[in-house]
Amino acid sequence: MSDARACPSGRCRPGSHLLAIRTDEGLGYVDPPLPVSEEFIQLVEHSGGAAEQRFRFTERCIEHGCSQWSGGGCGVIERLLATRVGTPHELPACGIRPRCRWFAQRGADACAVCPYVVTDNAQALVPIEFDLASSI
Repeated sequence: MSDARACPSGRCRPGSHLLAIRTDEGLGYVDPPLPVSEEFIQLVEHSGGAAEQRFRFTERCIEHGCSQWSGGGCGVIERLLATRVGTPHELPACGIRPRCRWFAQRGADACAVCPYVVTDNAQALVPIEFDLASSI
């Protein structure tokens, strides 16, 4: 990844990086993020299910070139924080935090909701649903 801001909700395509793997407890972050290869994409396609529903990817934030860009920042993190899915606790071990668009825009509050986000095939973000009480 370059020094440009990184989008924490990228697509599974060549040039992106694997940021996290979805688990029953949320996301398991890959640190450092791993480059996505054609071989990885083919393996994911053959194993069934949308890659973005099972993994999180990161790629360069394209700012104004993205349909999610709104009012000088990422509209995705603003909508997520409006729902208050997560609460700030210990920040997850994240390999892109110094370059992350969401962290640059909203700090630790963004990190609090990040583990609960899955990008679906329709390019919309939805929270992962699981019972927090049973994992404590």
